[in-house]
Amino acid sequence: MLSFLGDQVLGRGVCVYSGSVIEVFARAGVGEHATRSTLTRMTGRGLLRRQREGRRTYFGLTGRSEEILRDGERRIWQTGAVNDDWDGTWSLLGFSLPDSWQRQRHDLRAQLTWAGFGPLFSGLWIAPGAVDVSGIVAELGLAAHVKVFRATADLGMDVAEMIDDTWDLKQLDRAYREFADQWRPYAGQDAPRDQDALALRLRLATDWLGVIRSDPRLPVEHLPSDWPAGPAQDLFRAVHERLDGPAKDAARRLLDTVPVGAEG
Repeated sequence: MLSFLGDQVLGRGVCVYSGSVIEVFARAGVGEHATRSTLTRMTGRGLLRRQREGRRTYFGLTGRSEEILRDGERRIWQTGAVNDDWDGTWSLLGFSLPDSWQRQRHDLRAQLTWAGFGPLFSGLWIAPGAVDVSGIVAELGLAAHVKVFRATADLGMDVAEMIDDTWDLKQLDRAYREFADQWRPYAGQDAPRDQDALALRLRLATDWLGVIRSDPRLPVEHLPSDWPAGPAQDLFRAVHERLDGPAKDAARRLLDTVPVGAEG
């Protein structure tokens, strides 16, 4: 759903008809009940707004979902999956939470993972580069329980070994290669019909986000020489471009949108 909203709603000042979303998702193999449930759940969590136009219900973005989608957009198209300009600095984040704060601990770890952190030790997480986590800490209300530092490794420190101990490189390597295996055939084919292209591009973006969400953009100089992130990223962008024209044609025909108005 986030992939769809980022592709079709973000930055356009519109809300999209629920029936249109259901139709697009059906083409991607998602049932109507699951789509409706997701729309309802996201509305309840403050990630979507409802808007009534006659007897139809439209859904649009909230400030919170726009921020999430902008972050994902930057991650995909600007920072990318390859960190080849690392300056040697690390961000260290230490936290200590009461044992009963299981939800807060889970939320913090999830947010840190997306921000590129990995667990160096149980309460000490590390990420390459200077990562601003002030927004994460403030949103979760954990400022009194979190300390953040910038650091560099001492001479003689085996950074590659530290990276291997902190992050599951084998799993991440496998995720990139599985993505490439799945989508490589589409890079050499003619663009599909527009109906299929819109669903395919939705699946493509969702699969790619699933991979890079767990990738902290580790410095290339400390990764294996055959690290697959670069080729996988090139493939993603090539297939996305191939699907772009027919997917836009399908969106114009299938999606019923209205300008953002008063919430209903």
